[in-house]
Amino acid sequence: MINIVLFGKPGAGKGTQAEFLKDKYNLTHISTGDVFRYNLKNDTELGKLARKYMDSGDLVPDELTIDMLKNEVEKHLDTKGFLFDGFPRTLNQAEALDRFLATKNWEVTATVALEADDEILIQRLLERGKTSGRVDDQDEEKIRNRYVEYNEKTAPLIAFYKKQNKFYPVNGIGTIAEVTERLSEVLDIL
Repeated sequence: MINIVLFGKPGAGKGTQAEFLKDKYNLTHISTGDVFRYNLKNDTELGKLARKYMDSGDLVPDELTIDMLKNEVEKHLDTKGFLFDGFPRTLNQAEALDRFLATKNWEVTATVALEADDEILIQRLLERGKTSGRVDDQDEEKIRNRYVEYNEKTAPLIAFYKKQNKFYPVNGIGTIAEVTERLSEVLDIL
């Protein structure tokens, strides 16, 4: 069982890289962003609640995100491993993930972080916003607010995973193929 946390700021390429990595390593990809977007599109109760936070560029509260993640994992208990994309985003979520995986006798194998300059990422998101229809990618102020949220709530996870010797930074700038190769070099040694 290999469980990878794909880590990085909004726009770092987590979703793009996850598509390649899930196939190459036969992992079940769980993207909290995709799950939230599904709930938003289908106007579920979770979607209505999440919309308030996401439209403001804020993170959805941990409790909602943790319960949603647990439900997704339970659907795929026969997997060779998971690729967590967009989770955990807070220390509370990371600790909850560790506790939950322990109930299955699993653990996070590694956290792989796609690193890139904020200004480059902001331009990526604004470009994506032109075609994605995502409200949170169309407003630079909201994007910058997401980065403030990330720096306050998510960046502390770097120390959390470094302390466990499970943190691997990867340069997220370059062609998709170049970044995929860098990620593969890390995953191949796990």
